[in-house]
Amino acid sequence: MRMNQVVFDDARPVDGYGPGFFRIGGEVHEGAVLVSPRGVVAWAGLDAVEPLLDLAPMIDVLLVGTGAEITHLPSGLRTRLEAAGIGVEFSASPAACRTYNVLLAEGRRVGLALLPV
Repeated sequence: MRMNQVVFDDARPVDGYGPGFFRIGGEVHEGAVLVSPRGVVAWAGLDAVEPLLDLAPMIDVLLVGTGAEITHLPSGLRTRLEAAGIGVEFSASPAACRTYNVLLAEGRRVGLALLPV
């Protein structure tokens, strides 16, 4: 088997997560977070759509982690993001973290919005 080391350059992969926190690029962040090419910032959750829409020029895909399990989404959220040119995928936060790291390693223009587990 051949092993390849993944190099993320300036990007910040998700290193881990636990009850109420995420470790991203070696730093611990408590609560909901938004990860983008701009860095990692606190996020107010699914009702805070404007920070997600602001990512449109920088990303092609936004992964939204809804916590420990997939939950109901605010009406029209997907429609607003897609109208802004952002492809969006919703899943539980652990799955969103794994998918984000894979896309990041592939050099994709990806963002991540996470609610804590």
